[in-house]
Amino acid sequence: MNVTEEQTPKPVRILLLADTHIGFDLPTNPRVRRRRRGHDFLANYERALAPAFAGKVDLVVHGGDLFHRSRVAKSVAWQGLEPLVRVADAGVPVFIVPGNHERSRIPYSQFARHANLSVFDRPRTFNAVVRGTRVALAGFPYVRSEVRSRFPEVLESTGWQDTPSDVRLLCIHHCVEGATVGPSDYTFTTGRDVIRTSHLPTDFAAVLSGHIHRQQVLRSDLQGNPISTPVIYPGSIERTSIAEKDELKGFMIIEIHAPAELRYEFRRLPARPMFSRELDVTNLDSIELEAGVRALLDSLPADAVLRIRVRGNLSEQSARILSGDHLRRLAPGTMNIDVRPSEGYVRSRRKRRRSKSGTIDLPFPEQ
Repeated sequence: MNVTEEQTPKPVRILLLADTHIGFDLPTNPRVRRRRRGHDFLANYERALAPAFAGKVDLVVHGGDLFHRSRVAKSVAWQGLEPLVRVADAGVPVFIVPGNHERSRIPYSQFARHANLSVFDRPRTFNAVVRGTRVALAGFPYVRSEVRSRFPEVLESTGWQDTPSDVRLLCIHHCVEGATVGPSDYTFTTGRDVIRTSHLPTDFAAVLSGHIHRQQVLRSDLQGNPISTPVIYPGSIERTSIAEKDELKGFMIIEIHAPAELRYEFRRLPARPMFSRELDVTNLDSIELEAGVRALLDSLPADAVLRIRVRGNLSEQSARILSGDHLRRLAPGTMNIDVRPSEGYVRSRRKRRRSKSGTIDLPFPEQ
């Protein structure tokens, strides 16, 4: 008899997201009125969770750094936890790994009290049953020191070996050997904060991890040999620094058809375009400098996130062109600008600061 589609077991579908950094550039009492990048993170957070709201996944795992800081306002904590509570209300179990930005704990955890929402507040193993398939999720909060040497001990303390299951998943927020970051493809190898691939038990179908902001799946060790337990990083949901300007952002949908059959799909999210530009101010008067700034701004998308690196020394008059107030008048309201001064200007500022002459000292603002 042929096995019909109805008789074929459906896979366990997991939505994995991480590094949402809720609260990034989202002050509760802003001193300057401008576009805040925090709203980009909140919008992508909702987009990432859309499959869960629609009932298209069986489990949601947040791989850590739910928040940008360990201490956040109550309103920010609610913005981060309320969407996950909605997912739990919809009948989809949610599992959260506290990351390093949260200092290994979730602030205002009372907002996360829900029968369908579990936090790895200590090394532990949670259980879920999906259409008769027993799924064991072992994990622990971010280990703040010496995880390389302590990993086997911490993993054992989760009790994963004592939990009967059909599928095992390890949920963490850490660097694993071979993970890469940054425009120069820096590779994590032997640091104290880097987990050895040889320490990953073969009993797990996958390691689901946050912490690395670049989306990637590790399938081999540093010598190029295949590893039996893939390490899946969904990456961050938005670009947090200029080093990520060329990276795609999104989340993962993971399907487990059987303990030995794993499939995954990266779902891309819209991310603000980022640009880094140098501006040589040598021998420019204020009129020429403003013309150069206008030309630079006109060459970029209106919603760009721009970092300007200034080369050369600025006069006080020219420095006003790059002040926050003036740049906000020149740029579209949808643009974010960060100005980084030259070393020469920084030295001259320090010298003027020490001077008793009363010279006006204009700092470069954070845009």
